[in-house]
Amino acid sequence: MEQLKHECGIAMVRLLKPMAYYQQRYGTWMYGLNKLYLMMEKQHNRGQEGAGLAALKLGAEPGEEYFFRERAMGNTAIQEVFSAVHNKLTNFSPTELADVDFASKNIPFVGEIYMGHLRYSTTGKRGLSYVHPFLRRNNWRAKNLCICANFNMTNVQEIFDSIAVKGQHPRMLSDTYLLLEQLGHRLDREAERRFAEAEQNGLQDRDITQYIEAHIDVANILREAAPIWEGGYCICGITGSGETFTLRDPWGIRPAFWYKNDEVFAVASERPVLQTTFDLESDEIKELQPGEALITSHTGELRVVQILPPQQRQSCSFERVYFSRGSDCDIYRERKEMGRQLVPDILKVINHEVEDTVFSYIPNTAEAAYYGMVQGFDDYLNQKKTKEIVALTTSYQGREEEINARIAEILSHRIRTEKVAWKDIKMRTFIAEGNSRNDLAAHVYDITYGSLRAGQDNLVIIDDSIVRGTTLRESILRIMNRLHPKRIVIVSSSPQVRYPDYYGIDMANMDEFIAFRAAIALHEERGTRALLNDIYRRCKAQEHLPKEEIVNYVTELYAPFSVDEINQKMVELLRPEGVTTEIHLVYLSLEGLHRACPTSSGDWYFSGHYPTPGGNKCVNDAFIRYMEQQ
Repeated sequence: MEQLKHECGIAMVRLLKPMAYYQQRYGTWMYGLNKLYLMMEKQHNRGQEGAGLAALKLGAEPGEEYFFRERAMGNTAIQEVFSAVHNKLTNFSPTELADVDFASKNIPFVGEIYMGHLRYSTTGKRGLSYVHPFLRRNNWRAKNLCICANFNMTNVQEIFDSIAVKGQHPRMLSDTYLLLEQLGHRLDREAERRFAEAEQNGLQDRDITQYIEAHIDVANILREAAPIWEGGYCICGITGSGETFTLRDPWGIRPAFWYKNDEVFAVASERPVLQTTFDLESDEIKELQPGEALITSHTGELRVVQILPPQQRQSCSFERVYFSRGSDCDIYRERKEMGRQLVPDILKVINHEVEDTVFSYIPNTAEAAYYGMVQGFDDYLNQKKTKEIVALTTSYQGREEEINARIAEILSHRIRTEKVAWKDIKMRTFIAEGNSRNDLAAHVYDITYGSLRAGQDNLVIIDDSIVRGTTLRESILRIMNRLHPKRIVIVSSSPQVRYPDYYGIDMANMDEFIAFRAAIALHEERGTRALLNDIYRRCKAQEHLPKEEIVNYVTELYAPFSVDEINQKMVELLRPEGVTTEIHLVYLSLEGLHRACPTSSGDWYFSGHYPTPGGNKCVNDAFIRYMEQQ
């Protein structure tokens, strides 16, 4: 119900035919640019804070621009970026625009390689200077580098130190900037190595340049740079000489998918993006595996290279719960199964009163889990009907008319589903006064009046995740209470979010989580504050240890309490003033999540089991900050 800040999205298109080919077959030399636009729009769910694109011309001569970049901020950034690109076309006549050779040589953003990025800040740093792609310029074409990424590094200081010790002077402590400088340094060394080879082969002048551009090997660069990186990442890049690369982290935390035919090579953060853009079946698309890099040479030859040894796979389960598009066949099936897994726990809190319960969902991202939940209750009801019908054979023997009537009555029982909630308006940022904001937030959703029998029906509302609880308290619970249900049951198709993320999602502070606040309240209530102080002291004692030696002690603050105890305390914290209706929270269990999503075991948000040592360090640091701010 409350929008999380998404991780980022990446897109890349590499044309494999001459520009004239696309003009002839598809009627436009803008084929690559159009495909990139579609891929970015189809991933708008992944980043609404900013967007950018870069383009490379392969055939530019000295004195001609060959790298182009456009970036914009805000929810309409994609449209602004592509509008800016198209506005540049107004400088040319219709005859020039129709001439593919002229366009390839003279028109900006007409190129063979395109790369796009959608951004959500995960660090709190905002502004156009933080919007990808990042570009590193050099007069030697082969030393130019442009990168974009869906990532967060947990060891930024370590990367900074590794660069500084070599004599470089980074100007900021930003992971994207540091990676650009680190990769750029390795690219410089690779170009210089090829320069020495060319001279040894007796080449001179532009022949040396052509040799360098033809022999730059991005795999060498990645092997030198990537081993120090720790975090979840999918990093894309283009060199000025026309090589491209996409590298996925060795834990498989962040996703990446790719497709290639004889016309085009493309990469995206999500599989259905490629399916829709290129009209493909799911089995035509490949997933980039952990630690692998996709590399295309300046001539477009593709190779898959294992850059880093794959680690125990920890693909992000929140991708399956919330972030990725639900149109992916596997994710849709898994989200439905999450809803189905919740049925036994929901039955308990409604006292098995299925016929007196209305089921619905908020927001739209919870729709697939809702369908699975309803199907699970259909199965439950069918099993109950079967038992009742079988029992009739003994209790109504020889009374066929009564049996038929009773069977008809049993079969008439249905799961009751309604469209209970409607999202009418969005908060307007120009309303700055606190009381006005709170009043407006309380009316973001409206209800379908008369959809429940007042005082008789339970209301079950499923959401994909309940993280902070703000919207529940300020809007959902209050407005649902207007229907006068017997009980309100808020259901989350993911487990309790207890721990921050440090791999690309904007969840970094402990006290943002309603589960954490509930655990703290329980400690205060039961007089166990000393345990918090003890956890703090142990976290503080290992503050300067190498990250590999750090233990995540924060998990211990939840250990004294059951899930139900934390749920009950959350209800107390979230109950709006004046609402006396019985309220329950039901979360998917960790075991249920893994049954629903067997290929995405990365569950650190819920379990505290971080896939890398840097995650343990970061969560301890977050708890230290929390305790020191009290």
